[in-house]
Amino acid sequence: MNHAPSERNDDTTSTALAGGTSRFVRACLRQPVDRTPVWLLRQAGRYMPEYMAVRKHHTLLEICRTPEIASEVTITAAERLGVDAAIIFADLLLPFTPMGVDFEFLAGEGPVVHSPVRTLEQVQALRTDRVEELQYVAQAIEKVSKHFSSPRPDGDQLGIIGFCGAPFTLASYMIEGGSSRNYIESKRMMYGDGAAWSLLTEKLVDVLVAYAAQQVEAGADVIQVFDSWAGALGVTDYREYCLQPTTELVRRIQALGVPVIYFGVDTASLLSTMRETGADVIGLDWRVPLAEGWKAIGEGCAVQGNLDPIALFAPEDVLQTRVREVLDAAAGRPGHIFNLGHGIVPGTPVENVIKTVEWVKELSAR
Repeated sequence: MNHAPSERNDDTTSTALAGGTSRFVRACLRQPVDRTPVWLLRQAGRYMPEYMAVRKHHTLLEICRTPEIASEVTITAAERLGVDAAIIFADLLLPFTPMGVDFEFLAGEGPVVHSPVRTLEQVQALRTDRVEELQYVAQAIEKVSKHFSSPRPDGDQLGIIGFCGAPFTLASYMIEGGSSRNYIESKRMMYGDGAAWSLLTEKLVDVLVAYAAQQVEAGADVIQVFDSWAGALGVTDYREYCLQPTTELVRRIQALGVPVIYFGVDTASLLSTMRETGADVIGLDWRVPLAEGWKAIGEGCAVQGNLDPIALFAPEDVLQTRVREVLDAAAGRPGHIFNLGHGIVPGTPVENVIKTVEWVKELSAR
C-alpha cells in the first residue's frame, strides 16, 4: 500500500492520503462520509470466545509475536463485529525488548519489568538500533491488509490501524516496572533528572517512529498513539515534560503519510493541550461528554469516542439510548469516529457489541 506524503491544514479535504476509499480514513481527515464509521478499542480480546480459544494454546506475547496468529485474531474480530477498521493485535510494550528491557505478563498483575530503568546510566544503555526485531507486527499487518484488500459489499474499504505507545506512558512502564497508582518514580525522574528523562523520551520517540514506519509500509492506513497514563499528569507537567516529545512523535508519524489518532484515559483536563500535538484525531474517554470534549479540542480536529465500555452490559434499550446520545452529540459533523471511551472488558456480552455496531450504522445513516 503506497502512502503519499500529506500536507496538513484546516482544509483537510485537500489532503491526499492512501485509503481515500475508506470511510474510516476520510473521517480521520474530517472529510464527508455517508455514515459514522465505527470500531472499538480492544475489539479483539477476552470477551470473545474465538479469542479465548486461541489463548488456551498461546500466551499473549506468543500471539503478538506470531504473525499468523496475530493477523487471525485481528481479522476474526473485525469480521465478527462488522466494524469499519481493524486494529492490529499487539501490545504497547513490544518495543521494550529490542531496547534491552525485558518484561513479562504475570497473572493478575499485568506487565512487569523486572529491572526498572531509573538512572541516567540505564537510559544511556538502552538500544535504538534493533527495531527490525519488531518486524513480526508489520508481517501481521501485511496479512490483515491483504485479507481486506477488496472493497466490502457496500463499496467501502476496511481501514487498517497500527499503533504504538506515547513517550510518557512507555517511559512510565519502564521506570515504575509495571502499573502504578501514583507514578512516584516516573515523576521523580521527570522533576529531578532532566537529562535522564529527556534522553529516555528521545530514545523512545526514535524507536516508535521506526516501528510505526514498519507498520505503515506493511499497510496500516492510520497509526493510533496510546497515552494510557497521561491522565496522571496535570496540565503544567504535561506541557513541560511530555508535550514536546509527543508532538515530535505525532509529526514524524504524519510525515510517513498517515493520519494519527492520539488517545489517553482520564484526560479531560488535558484535551486542549493534547490538541497542540497536531494529531489528526483526539480520542475521548467516556468521562467527558462528547460535545464538551470536542469544544475543548476545537472544530479543526476530528474526535473518536466515547461510549462508556460498561454500557455494553446494559439492557438493550439503555444501551441503544447511550449510543444515540453519542451520535446526537456529534450531530453528524465531519470528523467523528464512533468508539468506546476505553477498551471492551472481559465478560462483555458479544451480542451487545454487535448490536452497538449495527445501531451506529443504522442511526448515523439516517
